[in-house]
Amino acid sequence: MSENDTLQEADGKKEVESKETTPKKKNTSNVENEVEVKDESETIAELKSEDSDNTETSPVVTENSKEVENSSEEISSITQETDTSKEEHVDEIDASNAEDAEDESNKERHELEDKDYHAMSMDQLVTEFNTLLQHHKIQTISKHVNEIKSEFNAKFNALLEEKKEEFVDDGGNAIDFYYTNDTKKLFNSLYKDYKQSINAYYKEREQNLKQNLENRLSIIEQIKGLLTVEENMSTTYKTFKDLQEQWRNAGPIPRDKYNNAWNTYHHHVERFYDFLHLNNDLRDMDFKHNYDQKLKIIERAEELAKDDNINRSFRELQVLHKLWKEELGPVAKEHREEIWERFSNATKAIHDKRQAYYADLDKAYEKNLEKKEEIISKIEAIADDKANSHSAWQKKIKEIEALRDAFFNAGKVPLKVNEATWAKFKDAVRSFNRGKNKFYKELKKEQYENLKKKKDLIKIAEEHKDSEDFAKVTPLMKKIQSDWKKIGHVPRRDSDKIWKQFKAACNHYFNNMHAARKAKDQHLYEAFDKKVKLLDDLKGLELTDDPMADIKTLQSKISEWKDIGFVPQNKRYIDGKFYKVIDETFDKLKMDKSKLEMIKFESKLETLANTEDTRLLDNEQNFIRKRIGEVKSEITQLENNLQFFSNVESDNPLVKDVHKNIANHKKELDTWKAKLTKVREMYN
Repeated sequence: MSENDTLQEADGKKEVESKETTPKKKNTSNVENEVEVKDESETIAELKSEDSDNTETSPVVTENSKEVENSSEEISSITQETDTSKEEHVDEIDASNAEDAEDESNKERHELEDKDYHAMSMDQLVTEFNTLLQHHKIQTISKHVNEIKSEFNAKFNALLEEKKEEFVDDGGNAIDFYYTNDTKKLFNSLYKDYKQSINAYYKEREQNLKQNLENRLSIIEQIKGLLTVEENMSTTYKTFKDLQEQWRNAGPIPRDKYNNAWNTYHHHVERFYDFLHLNNDLRDMDFKHNYDQKLKIIERAEELAKDDNINRSFRELQVLHKLWKEELGPVAKEHREEIWERFSNATKAIHDKRQAYYADLDKAYEKNLEKKEEIISKIEAIADDKANSHSAWQKKIKEIEALRDAFFNAGKVPLKVNEATWAKFKDAVRSFNRGKNKFYKELKKEQYENLKKKKDLIKIAEEHKDSEDFAKVTPLMKKIQSDWKKIGHVPRRDSDKIWKQFKAACNHYFNNMHAARKAKDQHLYEAFDKKVKLLDDLKGLELTDDPMADIKTLQSKISEWKDIGFVPQNKRYIDGKFYKVIDETFDKLKMDKSKLEMIKFESKLETLANTEDTRLLDNEQNFIRKRIGEVKSEITQLENNLQFFSNVESDNPLVKDVHKNIANHKKELDTWKAKLTKVREMYN
């Protein structure tokens, strides 16, 4: 097989859907030079026919293309044949290149990330759709758009069926059912934009492709004409090279015409080189250049065959085949079979690895199918287990939701069972929903009874909300609040309304009660306000350079605080804040710490003193006694530790540290004893 043989025709229909080329399951083989070509008049007519058939206007035909159609006698002399059955590993490459040939930017579709759209929610699918439209060329996203559309419609239709069943179960007539949501509306809007853009793209491209095809056919005719030109061979060769350059720049053509056009072109290029036998130097120079370049392509293909990145290797191999076919001409006949065989073998190695990759993918899909079958079985088991309480059904609903997520995240299954698996999943979920709906339909009767009970409680609350007999009515109001919680669910449409009504009546009563109590304890709230102001003053207090004067100021603040008196029970936290600020301020005074500690303690005792209740003093005295005992024990332990250093010099760092620790504890003990004395004096 030569590099110029007929390649498999790609699908030339202007469909929105664009699918990746995947390995096929058949195997064929041939030899480079065993090529089968139709009578050339048929080939070129075929290149033009489909475009003519697909438009209502007359086809655009140039003078040169008319010559092609009228030259069947000349073309019938072609003896080389092209075998239409070629290696499938080459077919795969050529089919994808033919698709890319219509638009160079179309190859960007290979760079788009494949995502598991099946695992996405409808909102996520819409987000992905919008991202594709915003960030990628319209002609490169067809495959992804169709997958998104398929998954979105499947999920929305399943939701539609659920909503319809609920509508009918609630007493509605199926013929009156209608449902949509914002997500569906947004999806429809995006898809409309997509269709308009892709149709505009194909309409504009169609004219360019047809014109480019006419230009290429004209170039072929001119190359043919060189065989009959009687002029200097160098001049003819220069004209030939100019035509080759025109061919390279002629632009994309319809994918279904791509392979036949290139085949026809290369056929006449080879005929021209055969014609050049009168000037072997020119021909051999081109043959050698093509041979060297094709060897480089082969070497790169053989490197790719060792690469484990299957998709990357396949994409680069496409480029190599395009270079081989589109950029380079023929080589000497004695090398053609040899280099093609080598290139074909490297291509086949990559193809076989790709086949193995897809085989492994099929196995993974089979495992995904097993997971989904297991999930469906679990859903069916849950659907068969009829619950008889709201909490049980809520638990089952959460389980089903988790299984639904697991089903969508389980991955793809073999295409042949995809629809059947999806249908089985929907049936299982639908069976569960029917059981759920039946339960809640029966539950509604109970909910209406609950509604009546709660309305009775609302009546009681509203009848007593203005009562001032707080001692009698307060227990009643608390009881009906407790009863409300025990009654249970009511119909959803009434739930918020009756709760607000009940809550308003109860709040009205308790607000009146609290206002009355606040008026009774007004002096306590006034005391609280005074303490708030005093606390703010204390926080802004600036110390002087005279510690004793500052101590007197702090003691006066403490006395003033104590004189203010009690505050409401729920406001007593302010006392803790006050004494915290007092302690922090004392700590800022520049004086002996032990003396300062006793001053702070004496101030604290002033706040504990109460002639009628000595419990606070008792607690403080017990705490001090306990602390004295603890310090004594610590001193004893440290003194016992010294016995371990009986043979150690007194200036040893460890010994010195123990002595220092003992001294500190004894000093602390003296402070606690002094505090105990002060507490005892408070009882007199």
